[in-house]
Amino acid sequence: MAAPPVVILCGGRGTRLQEHTQAIPKPLVEIGGRPILWHVIQLYAVQGFTRFLLATGYRGELIERFVAVESWPEGVAIECVDTGPETQTGGRIKLLEPRLRDEQTVCATYADGLADIDLRALLAFHGGHRALATVTVVRPRLQFGVAELDGDGRVRGFHEKPRSEHWINGGFFCLSAGALDYLARDSVLEEQPLRRLAAAGQLRAHRHEGFWECMDTYKDAVMLNDLWASGEAPWRLWG
Repeated sequence: MAAPPVVILCGGRGTRLQEHTQAIPKPLVEIGGRPILWHVIQLYAVQGFTRFLLATGYRGELIERFVAVESWPEGVAIECVDTGPETQTGGRIKLLEPRLRDEQTVCATYADGLADIDLRALLAFHGGHRALATVTVVRPRLQFGVAELDGDGRVRGFHEKPRSEHWINGGFFCLSAGALDYLARDSVLEEQPLRRLAAAGQLRAHRHEGFWECMDTYKDAVMLNDLWASGEAPWRLWG
């Protein structure tokens, strides 16, 4: 069965990576000498996804230039669509709706998140329930170590950067056609659309227990570059 198209949200400014993103958009910040966008596309391509729609915005012409000169795996087709520099995440997907009218399912993700996720398993999970949308949820590692305390305040020990007990949005969405009706041109995907889908019983969570990291800060970029340099980048599922 042919894989659905993949929408990658590439329009944000990446203000917390300002030392990198004043000259280039966040999706072009490099990990191991390649833009993080390249890593995200490769993650999908190696698992059989071939059609990509990049919802660009801030400095989108640089992303278009990168896509045009890069050598992509055979069969991969990438289209850049300017969705405006100030458009929110839900609005960017909504603006692509005319290009997605004939699709029963659409995958969507951010251009700054990497994981060793089995995307075919995610797609199968989405197809196995009747809800309109699936969001991958993850338990990120906390930034700091935590102290384990007794009731009287005695410190029993420390745990270095444990996983959070709570699940958060890790990106890697699957959206059935009807889910696009929950989006508007001014909507933030993570706010009203997902809340409305959840309230209607139309949102399911796919738990990912493996590696997941979002390149949100300079520190994150350094960590991902170090992982790549070590030869043990967990998201590298390709040869």
